Amino acid sequence: MKGIFLCSLCLLLFAASIWANASDQDLLISDGESSSGEVNETALVLALAGEPSGELTQEEVDGLLFMIEEEKLAGDVYSALDEMWDMRVFENIGRAELTHQAAVKRLLDRYSLPDPRMGEGEFANETLQDLYNDLLAKGSVSVRDALMAGAAIEEIDILDLEEYMAQTDKEDILLVYANLLRGSENHLQAFVNNMEKQRVEYTPQYLSEEEYRSIMEA
Repeated sequence: MKGIFLCSLCLLLFAASIWANASDQDLLISDGESSSGEVNETALVLALAGEPSGELTQEEVDGLLFMIEEEKLAGDVYSALDEMWDMRVFENIGRAELTHQAAVKRLLDRYSLPDPRMGEGEFANETLQDLYNDLLAKGSVSVRDALMAGAAIEEIDILDLEEYMAQTDKEDILLVYANLLRGSENHLQAFVNNMEKQRVEYTPQYLSEEEYRSIMEA
């Protein structure tokens, strides 16, 4: 009986050590040395189970509502561009964006917040609606422009995630945002790699040259 108690205690301590470092966990699904940017939902559920929750500030509420729509924007644009150009990069990253939306939705449910998502191509946030319309129009011109639109989405996503991460100290939100950030960095790399195959030299559209180089060299 004593041995069972000690074993259980060790397991509890081990779990506690994992939960204490939850915000540093990489929850993206990897395939060898690369990652698709998809969030592992099972791992996310386990990680969130160990994180405390509390009352949100208005900035945190606004950030969560904005981010789930921004992740939806990415998925909606990639779905439309995949139909136009039939490129695997849009299909793969579009699938990952669904897991990003699901990750933010878990936070909405955790804090009893309404889901603002509407139909495909429709957004409650007017800024995101305008951005969707502009990027879809741009991506409809050519394969090059479609890849440029994809890269622009990921750069914008990175900057927005960094901004919202700076506005919260809640580990559960930081955990999700940190993994979405890593996913967006992977997606940006994928779009740039595809442009290189098209012999297109890419220059960052929103990121600083320094941050862009840091991401590409990671």
